[in-house]
Amino acid sequence: PQNIAFHFVASATANATFLRATISSSFPYLNFRVYPFDDSSVSRLISTSIRSALDCPLNYARSYLANLLPPCVRRVVYLDSDLVLVDDIAKLAATPLGDDSVLAAPEHCNANFTTYFTPTFWSNPSLSLTFANRKPCYFNTGVMVIDLDRWREGDYTTKIEEWMELQKRIRIYELGSLPPFLLVFAGNIVPVDHRWNQHGLGGDNFRGLCRDLHPGPVSLLHWSGKGKPWARLDANRPCPLDALWAPYDLLETPFALDS
Repeated sequence: PQNIAFHFVASATANATFLRATISSSFPYLNFRVYPFDDSSVSRLISTSIRSALDCPLNYARSYLANLLPPCVRRVVYLDSDLVLVDDIAKLAATPLGDDSVLAAPEHCNANFTTYFTPTFWSNPSLSLTFANRKPCYFNTGVMVIDLDRWREGDYTTKIEEWMELQKRIRIYELGSLPPFLLVFAGNIVPVDHRWNQHGLGGDNFRGLCRDLHPGPVSLLHWSGKGKPWARLDANRPCPLDALWAPYDLLETPFALDS
């Protein structure tokens, strides 16, 4: 813990004092700072998506880390708040980014990449040629190693915002903050072992079905998707894997999980 600094990004409308007090009382040894994220900086760019939770401005804060964090922070591991890490994060943080890559993340090249964009996008050559000379693969933006120096030098926040502005005029995707990242970075990232993002544990976006683990070793469990473990536990309707979240929940669950 003494080698790790945490950077919590919170909505500017949140009670930052309460958040700091909660973190400090739960983890007295933690080296951390809380950064307020002004929703207005991105709210004008957000288009409605297939799930209302994806339209929350805070969901876009990952695109602004280079602006939010001080210049002395040169590299970060970005993590969503719906995950549990069960390995040494120093291993992930040390991922080599080569000579010019901006970020690293687990790629999932077996996913149908075309489904992340609308027929309008693919039928317009000036848009679809964005991926020319690239081999784009889906990657989940909930776990990323980011070189903030390179991000700042390349002004990648502006590049993401330009796609969001286009989306306001022409519907080119349906999934919130993910597609702009894919448009800018897919095919140009450093792939990381899948063990670092066992994603999709939140279940199916449309039907809320439970998901099982992907094959292989696990370093990080990620409840991406519609269902969140804390909500299902509170409702006494957990999926089987939600039992893995329960021991780390800072709020007391209203029932005892079966052993």
